Amino acid sequence: MQTVLLIDDDEQLAGPLREYFARYDLNLINETHPERGLQRLKQSAADPVSLVILDVMMPDMDGFEVCRTIRRDEQFKDLPVLMLTARGEVMDRVIGLELGADDYLAKPFEPRELVARIHNIFRRVQTKTVPPGTGENSTHFRHLKLDEDRLNATIDGSPLELTTSEFSLLLLLAKSPGKAFTRDDILNELRGIDAELFTRSVDILVSRLRQKLKPLRCIQTVWGSGYRFIEAEA
Repeated sequence: MQTVLLIDDDEQLAGPLREYFARYDLNLINETHPERGLQRLKQSAADPVSLVILDVMMPDMDGFEVCRTIRRDEQFKDLPVLMLTARGEVMDRVIGLELGADDYLAKPFEPRELVARIHNIFRRVQTKTVPPGTGENSTHFRHLKLDEDRLNATIDGSPLELTTSEFSLLLLLAKSPGKAFTRDDILNELRGIDAELFTRSVDILVSRLRQKLKPLRCIQTVWGSGYRFIEAEA
């Protein structure tokens, strides 16, 4: 059973969700104050947290600052984060993406959709135990190597610090060199959510990925369409 930490100041939310989550082998724990939520996360060594659900609007410290704090901590920098945003607040989702959130869900939501999104995140981050050097499920270029089993990437042997979304985007493009992917294509492949609401988030994700790939220039803009991968020189 995987443990999910909910940090949300709505005291009525956790109870019903906990019962619903249990049907899907998910153990929900919760805190209604951001600081206590962060403390709970740090104290979860006996039963490690597999994912954090963050509400954006909370007292004293909003969900963005909580996400930022989690990403600064070396121990939790790769921990999946799903943010709950107000319906129609596209900017909330854009900011969350910039901070490294893995997915978003607008309030009010159906518990069934929340569980589905959590399972999708778990599938993306799940790694397999593969002996080093086997070369299985890896994509190689002159300077860049992507290991799908370990969900990591290296440039000339140096590891890249990529979020789940950044790695997934890079893998999607790199597995079809030269193919142009529209923003809608990318959204459908990575998130399966309403592309119209999140088109701008793709550009932010690409910009962030390009910064981390420097000096390698391998993501090319296809004007009026989207992006494609090219095997560029460093």
